[in-house]
Amino acid sequence: MTRFLAHPFDDDKLKEECGVFGVIGVPDAANFVALGLHALQHRGQEAGGIVAHDEHEGFNNARRFGYIRDNFTKADVMQMLPGSLAIGHVRYSTAGSKGNTAIRDVQPFFGEFSMGGAAIAHNGNLTNAAALRRDLIERGAIFQSSSDSECIIHLMARSIQKSLSERIKDALRAVEGAFSVIAMTRTKLIGVRDPLGVRPLVLGRIGDDGFVLSSETCALDIIGAEFVREIDPGEMVVISKGQIESSRPFSPAKSRFCIFEHVYFSRPDSILGGRSVYETRRQIGVELARESPVEADLVCPVPDSGTPAAIGYAAESGIPYGMGIIRNQYMGRTFIEPTEQIRNMGVRLKLNVNRALIKGKRVILVDDSVVRGTTSRKIKDMILDAGAAEVHFRIASPPTAWPCFYGVDTPDRGKLLAATMSEEEMRDWIGVDSLKFISLDGLYRAVGEAKGRDAKSPQYCDACFSGQYPVAPSDQIAQGFEMKAAE
Repeated sequence: MTRFLAHPFDDDKLKEECGVFGVIGVPDAANFVALGLHALQHRGQEAGGIVAHDEHEGFNNARRFGYIRDNFTKADVMQMLPGSLAIGHVRYSTAGSKGNTAIRDVQPFFGEFSMGGAAIAHNGNLTNAAALRRDLIERGAIFQSSSDSECIIHLMARSIQKSLSERIKDALRAVEGAFSVIAMTRTKLIGVRDPLGVRPLVLGRIGDDGFVLSSETCALDIIGAEFVREIDPGEMVVISKGQIESSRPFSPAKSRFCIFEHVYFSRPDSILGGRSVYETRRQIGVELARESPVEADLVCPVPDSGTPAAIGYAAESGIPYGMGIIRNQYMGRTFIEPTEQIRNMGVRLKLNVNRALIKGKRVILVDDSVVRGTTSRKIKDMILDAGAAEVHFRIASPPTAWPCFYGVDTPDRGKLLAATMSEEEMRDWIGVDSLKFISLDGLYRAVGEAKGRDAKSPQYCDACFSGQYPVAPSDQIAQGFEMKAAE
């Protein structure tokens, strides 16, 4: 079996950990789940899995490495997954064996209980998973994977509740961190969001009696489902026979949705909190142009994630917009060993400069974020090699200075450029004429908070920028992580 290696360009981007999708009440539900996961592929490209239930054949599952299109479009695979109820998951490895995932780590996870089988798919990260795991193992649990999400199955097994939905409530009351969970029993599709609502989860309707749960609305579109509403923070929905029951199993808490979903993780054609992700990103560019103007001849996005912000920056500044960098649409993950020569070619394999447009121009490059900064340096070199007179970077997020513990694959803090350098030092290290990030208040204005960020009670989770964690990462603290002191 060929295992795919991450392309060198991808190492300098934050990666969302996974996407979840479930369908009930339609024939061949697994086919709909495969389409939904394909639409959510940007949330996890390492592996995917589907569990389906048929009243005659019971539960069946398939888990594969690689893209959904390469695995779950094959007739022999999909024939293994009959039934009108199915859930699925795409993943990056943010917990467990990062970058070295075993097939047993691929979700959904399945368990047999006294009242029947159940499967779960989890988007997020449990910040007390290590402590839970130790306790469960001491009490006799036998883990099959390195994933934090498997703790939920074992906690369900320990519950004394009489129904699987009540056991899920019990299990999730014991965990900390971020979770948007889709689960299934023989007859029910279940969706739950953590009390802070850090990760997204939406409800859709398909056909006369069918319902859908998904990480994003864009995945509803691909199967022709109607968007109904978002699952509220702290809400649990149980769907069966065309009926939905809603409950609130957790103590009330103020919502702290991940603001980086607006900046980068979600697809631009999705809707978050009633707002178009594309429009929010365009507005980020408008705010950035107001905060950090500079004289230049051309505004260019770093494709594809910087494109909406660059359009907004150009419109607000009056500086022409142009595609100064062209992305190779067919460059995914590489199957060749990343030798030093290939590694140095990394960005050029994926991006190429439009020399005729760039030559002699003062260029503003708009990107979504700077993580390690290595890619920014390479792109700057490409632009200068193409004959640009000046290079100015404008970044559509504040400096990423703190790791995320809620399900995002973030480097150690010491590897985050903004954690070790000031903005001026970063500018000099990258080697550009100017470097400016949008302010936290500017970002909040772009997502619809007219007065900016409420410092005493932030409206979103912005810990990767501010260092203010809405849920203390207890496992990390036990390992020596030092949180930012309260202001």
